[in-house]
Amino acid sequence: MFWQEETPIDQFRVPDNVVDLSFDVECKELPVDHAYALSSAIIKLSSWIVNDPNIGIHTIHVAGSQNGWERPIHNDSNRLILSHRTKLTIRTNHDKINALQQELTGQVLNIDDCVMRLGKAKPKIMSKNATLFARYVAIETLENETEFLQWVANELQTMNVTIRKAICGKTVEIKTSNGLLPTRSLLLADLSLEESICLQQRGLGKHKLLGCGIFIPHKSISAVKKIEN
Repeated sequence: MFWQEETPIDQFRVPDNVVDLSFDVECKELPVDHAYALSSAIIKLSSWIVNDPNIGIHTIHVAGSQNGWERPIHNDSNRLILSHRTKLTIRTNHDKINALQQELTGQVLNIDDCVMRLGKAKPKIMSKNATLFARYVAIETLENETEFLQWVANELQTMNVTIRKAICGKTVEIKTSNGLLPTRSLLLADLSLEESICLQQRGLGKHKLLGCGIFIPHKSISAVKKIEN
């Protein structure tokens, strides 16, 4: 007789070949649409990342509302107010950690005239969460929701990831040197452990240095009524 039990989630060991490297920051405020300015500032210090398809730069995101404060409309004139707990996070292969720490720790970034000083950085492994969320997924044209989700399904199929539950948000345009880049938010649920790790490690679509296609853990989809962009 052959008998094999499924590995419990608490016994599953998440690989550390891809990590989120989170830097402490000193920064009072940033433009809501800061992806291009942030990416450009980091590239000035670590130019090699433009040739590394595995590097992704998370955009800075603060709570949608707190103490009566509402998150401003997405553009480059409105400002986000950062707290002392805010981090700058770069998703990277483990073997690039030392290079990024040496080149970025202690540096001062100018992000559209907002000053950000980078402190120490710590790596964090990927999440075991079965529900993942990407705030921005780059799209080449302004497709409707159905076309976008079909494109997502096709892309995920190449990674052996099956769509079971998915919700996408409305189009948000990110300012770049080549004009406005259309994006949509995307939430995927009921992923297997292997699928979740794969998506976090590989991302989806282009422009990861602008924060696009980077998946982060999210609460259960059953609690989701509206996706924020």
